[in-house]
Amino acid sequence: MPNRRARTERVTLQDVATAIGVSSITVSRALREPEIVSQPLREKILQQVEKMGYVPDLAARALASRHSGVIGVLAPALTSHAHLSIMRGIEDRVRESNLRIQYADTRQDPEEERRQLRLFLSQHPAGILLSGLHHLDGTHDLLSRPSCPVVQIVDLHMMPTGMAVGINHRDASATAIRHLISCGYRRIGLIGGTRDIRSERRQEGYSQAMQEAGLADPLLMAWEDAFTSVQLGCQLLQRLKAQVPDLDCVFCQNDDLALGALFEAQRLGLQVPDFGICGYNDLGFSAYCEPALTTVQVPRFEMGYRAIDLLIRAVNGEQPPTAPIDLGFEIVERGTTRRRS
Repeated sequence: MPNRRARTERVTLQDVATAIGVSSITVSRALREPEIVSQPLREKILQQVEKMGYVPDLAARALASRHSGVIGVLAPALTSHAHLSIMRGIEDRVRESNLRIQYADTRQDPEEERRQLRLFLSQHPAGILLSGLHHLDGTHDLLSRPSCPVVQIVDLHMMPTGMAVGINHRDASATAIRHLISCGYRRIGLIGGTRDIRSERRQEGYSQAMQEAGLADPLLMAWEDAFTSVQLGCQLLQRLKAQVPDLDCVFCQNDDLALGALFEAQRLGLQVPDFGICGYNDLGFSAYCEPALTTVQVPRFEMGYRAIDLLIRAVNGEQPPTAPIDLGFEIVERGTTRRRS
């Protein structure tokens, strides 16, 4: 019978305190503010916590401290290569705090975004981080009266209110196209996958720069309503080259498409960089494929780190800047494009 109780009854903070012979307040401090408890006692408490399998009751914590100690992070695609760097930035900064992260993947579905946001808010979170989402009217209503600090990672054209970090994807895309034009390319295609706010802004930047140069042609754009991948990059370049035989360059929505375009260009016998390829995001492999990818470098790690830093400061009662933080971008020239004339 005792073993059965041990398996079915929740171990409480008081159980741990009684086993050691200290107060429950001391155990709580050792877990939440370890720096104010002596190291020998802290180690003794942690050993007992591990031995007894104590797990903090977040609901009780929320009642005691007005929040659960958890930051909710909503993202449109947690498994995308681009978002993994943002997550590393988030995790590096949170590791220095007493807060923890709970992620939700909305899969670029506005209804799911709203549902997950409502769920987070019902759990008394310490704060909420929204990463690159579409917002329905209902979501805007939820954000207009949040019960905790909220930070957004957004395209800055959205003119976010409150705390936000990001870049202007339209400007980044237009700058990349102007760079390709300066390299001597004229029939510059655009390939992309699932449309979200960032991809739409990149298309706008592409169209703006091509129109300014008098080079716009609707036949130069190829999109597929699918998550981007190396395979999709191969397929879209093959399609685009078939419908525009004099295509001499492609600008890709992101680097996995660009890598696929590079593979397909090599299969078709196109001479790179006479045939130019430019990616977007500067993912880890971009500098190491052969030839290395020219791309738009986006500070994704810094986005995650700076965004969660703003949130942690707000949770701790500091007054962080409320104006959006523009982290900028950079065109990285590598082997898949010609040097500028």
